[in-house]
Amino acid sequence: MAVIQKYGKNYGPDLVCHKENHPSDKIGVPGCHKKWPEHNTNWSRPVARIWTVVLLLGTCLLYCARVAMPICAVSMAEKFSWSKRESGMVLGSFFWGYCFTQVLGGYVSDRVGGEKVLLLSAAAWGSMTAFTPILAHFCSQPILSMTLARFLMGLLQGVHYPSLASLCSQKVVESERGFLMSTVGSGSYLGTLVIGGAGSLMLDLYGWESVFYVSGLLSVLWAYCMWKYLLKGEGPIITLESLGSSGPQSKLSKRHWLRLFKQPAVCAVIVTHLCTASTFFTLLSWLPTFFKDTFPDAKGWVFNVVPWLVAIPSSLFSGCLSDHLISQGYDTASVRKLMQFFSMGVSSVFTVLLCGNLTFPWAVAFVSATMGLTTFSHSGVSVNVQDLAPSCAGALFGVMNTCGAFSGVLMVYFSGYLIEATGSWASVFALISIVNLFGLCTFLTFAEARRVDIDSSYLGLEKPQILI
Repeated sequence: MAVIQKYGKNYGPDLVCHKENHPSDKIGVPGCHKKWPEHNTNWSRPVARIWTVVLLLGTCLLYCARVAMPICAVSMAEKFSWSKRESGMVLGSFFWGYCFTQVLGGYVSDRVGGEKVLLLSAAAWGSMTAFTPILAHFCSQPILSMTLARFLMGLLQGVHYPSLASLCSQKVVESERGFLMSTVGSGSYLGTLVIGGAGSLMLDLYGWESVFYVSGLLSVLWAYCMWKYLLKGEGPIITLESLGSSGPQSKLSKRHWLRLFKQPAVCAVIVTHLCTASTFFTLLSWLPTFFKDTFPDAKGWVFNVVPWLVAIPSSLFSGCLSDHLISQGYDTASVRKLMQFFSMGVSSVFTVLLCGNLTFPWAVAFVSATMGLTTFSHSGVSVNVQDLAPSCAGALFGVMNTCGAFSGVLMVYFSGYLIEATGSWASVFALISIVNLFGLCTFLTFAEARRVDIDSSYLGLEKPQILI
């Protein structure tokens, strides 16, 4: 029983076995032998560390390119005489494009490899960023060209995180996924800090065009270095034949996808990620306004920088902690739930504390604690999808992220309505806490870490069956 608990916990009844008379290599159910692929596709630890650094840098540049427009929006509005509504249309068009390629990016990554999708998309959105000033100056209607450019940026960047999830599920062993995803996830905070500091400086010294040129060209350079030194110059060609072939992954029919979505654990990760994304987008969007309204004399760099400085080491710590616990033999599902408890449960305590009458230092401290603890989800629900369905982790994460993006946009708008209707920030922080607790209860009740994907071809079984 101890052997089953420690090594067999992630393989559920959906995986099929057939009897063989091999007494020395039976793990799990007596008389049941799983034939795994002949070759090991996981990265070695040194290779995984190199990829972790590279993907961290790529995510950092992703956010540098993404945040370049918000930083330059005021200067561009003055240059092209945009109204507030027109500026909002340009900025908001990114998120609509971002929602549409999540599932497609994950689907393609599951079949041809996440590294190829990451490479092609980075080269594309990096080039788009670098050409943004040219489009703005040489188009007769800059508002239209910038709105279209931001929409295309959303389309191109929407494949990034599903591709990461797919790549991690294919190449990283379970006990190291938490560290990789949390480290790569911290690149978003690092990128926000870098573009916020360096971008503002370039904006003042060289004009808004320089922010797009530098962030775009650095992204293209990153894609080239990844292709040259990690992929060894192999052409990242994605053909229709490669999309149609299963390779090491499975081809799930519509009937199998429906069965997958009927699994309580799969529904739990979708709902939990939806709640996590909604509350994070709301905090990200409204915290600067909260500080401006509540503490008008406070220095902006303090509340715009300190929470992100806390979030980076917090994200790294959560990954190290989760991987350490799993390597020590603790149940994977319990570790994922523990990480999500810190992310949504403990963080809500500090969010509720923001409802009271606070001084500026205490408000910064509570916000920093909230944002830092929120990063624990990188080692919770974000990795759990790879535990449940490694054969289609990219596509499933795309579904999660699409739901999270749509719900995030709606909750940001609804929070603005609450502020106007009640005149109090307490209503927003209470809403965030309620949504977090609902997602946490769902995850604690239904989350698992066993495989539930119907993927017999991935296991190389001779006579695949489906046991639901």
